[in-house]
Amino acid sequence: MGVIASPMKLVLCYPVEAKHIAQIQAVGPELEIVDAGQERVAHELHHCDLFCGHPKVPIDWDRLVDGARLKWIQSSAAGLDHCLVASVIQSEIIVTSASGVLADQVAEHTLALLLGLLRGLPVFFRAQQKREFIRRPTRDLHFNTVGIVGMGGNGRRLVEVLAPWKLRILATDYFPFDKPPQVEQLWPADRLIDLARHSDILILAAPLTPATCGMIDRQVLGAMKPGSVLINVARGGLVVEVDLVNALSSGHLWGAAVDVTATEPLQPDSPLWELPNVIITPHVGGQFARRIDQMTDFFCENLARYLAGEPLKNLVDKRLGFPVRQP
Repeated sequence: MGVIASPMKLVLCYPVEAKHIAQIQAVGPELEIVDAGQERVAHELHHCDLFCGHPKVPIDWDRLVDGARLKWIQSSAAGLDHCLVASVIQSEIIVTSASGVLADQVAEHTLALLLGLLRGLPVFFRAQQKREFIRRPTRDLHFNTVGIVGMGGNGRRLVEVLAPWKLRILATDYFPFDKPPQVEQLWPADRLIDLARHSDILILAAPLTPATCGMIDRQVLGAMKPGSVLINVARGGLVVEVDLVNALSSGHLWGAAVDVTATEPLQPDSPLWELPNVIITPHVGGQFARRIDQMTDFFCENLARYLAGEPLKNLVDKRLGFPVRQP
């Protein structure tokens, strides 16, 4: 009698409901599906073939790679810094990201942060608490030069959302081709300083990788125009926070809005909390009433491709740390 092969095991670690599991099961009826959650993911990952999610607990990736069972990681986040450790990068494990899946929401949040900062909402909220009805200066979004760092799914959606505001839009990207028509110049990533010098508003939409960690430092911030604005809706680790605090405290930057910080939660003693020209939100840019539905739709499409042996969407170049666009 032959040996009966065990079904492939898929572990999930994002907040799915029964309907999402049923939707995934319909794509792969032969799969054994385990909804591990954050409580069990560290254990279950060592006993699966496929994984979809975003572990927020410590994972022994080296031991997992040594086990040689896991074949595919589908991140439920655009960022991949949670799983792209050296052993995974060097392994045969396929990695795909959720880049662009929540681009609409990130664009909305960016616009909220940017307009709130420019129109002085923090100032007026504090005045409201004191019952002060006093006109104070505000700034405009129209007719500024906006620089966007990163032309992935989020960066490209930002271009579409910002274009009607009569802005001059510049951008940098690791792959500076396929320029959106609304972008005046798309420069290679090594022209970040040039982008900083030309921008009234600098928006970060790049992934966090060893190459981008701390790239917004004293040199880049110093190159920005006096009175310019920084918006970070990407990853906190892109910015050297002590340098940002200094640029804001000195008045060189007019303000900043950050949805992400280098350490999350942001430490209570961080000087960022006390700066009057800063808006801080707790990494909510991707929040969306249908977020899990939309992520499951994307995963099911990729799962069908995987099971059929077809090319996957958002296939990551693990050495670079993000999906690669083809010219």
